[in-house]
Amino acid sequence: MPEGHTIHRLAKDYAAAFATGAPLRVTSPQGKFSDAAALLDHTPLHTTDAHGKHLFLGFSNGFRDADWIHIHLGLFGKVTFGPAPAPPPTDTVRLRLADGTAYVDLRGPTTCALITDPEKQAIHDRLGPDPLRPDADPAAAYRRISRSRTTIAALLMDQKVIAGVGNVYRAEVLFRHRIDPYRPGRDITPAEWDALWTDLVGLMHEGVRHNRIDTVRPEHTPEAMGRPPRVDDHGGEVYVYRRAHQPCHLCGEQIRTAGLAARNLFWCPSCQRRP
Repeated sequence: MPEGHTIHRLAKDYAAAFATGAPLRVTSPQGKFSDAAALLDHTPLHTTDAHGKHLFLGFSNGFRDADWIHIHLGLFGKVTFGPAPAPPPTDTVRLRLADGTAYVDLRGPTTCALITDPEKQAIHDRLGPDPLRPDADPAAAYRRISRSRTTIAALLMDQKVIAGVGNVYRAEVLFRHRIDPYRPGRDITPAEWDALWTDLVGLMHEGVRHNRIDTVRPEHTPEAMGRPPRVDDHGGEVYVYRRAHQPCHLCGEQIRTAGLAARNLFWCPSCQRRP
């Protein structure tokens, strides 16, 4: 499932693709979004927004309140950008936006729904603060974390606590701060939380800029350490994610893995000892 930086990048890319503000052709070749697409057809995209793993495309036709397409890619959703003229769509395209310069196809999302402003706000209200949003309140997340016996690794993946953090950022930020993933949230100190949050903000903004996740510090890159670069479909240089049974870059201990919060957790038992 894409992490939050990918969704924020998509919001920027949708806005850039249709920056002219021209009315768009809005269609649903697959048919599952046809009624809503017909309501939005020949209207401009005026706003894009993201919160955690939720993407919002805002339209207004001038005589009713703004409408939003709410998209959650889930495990299988894909977005494809291309220049005009758009090729004939396949019957797997849930949503196509197109104008005289570009087209964007959405396939296989978990959610693609037309919602109102109040419905959009209700989604924001149930999500935790997003490190990529300027309105994020990290203190709100810490209030929940500091009262919880749940492991910090599970809390970081709970979108009601923090929105947008996924399995990669979870594993990597805990390693970067030498925090045992099994520590209860209530044992995380205010100083540790401030450091975790600040690091997430920086790492995820870099993810938006480069459209990939790199988490190793400059002194731990392959070039700096004289080690081979990582070879993985997910790309990016990391410390522990998907490196189970390989040696830690820092101490040489074997990276461990275990299931936690329905995902595979990765950590170094030496660098991330519980105090």
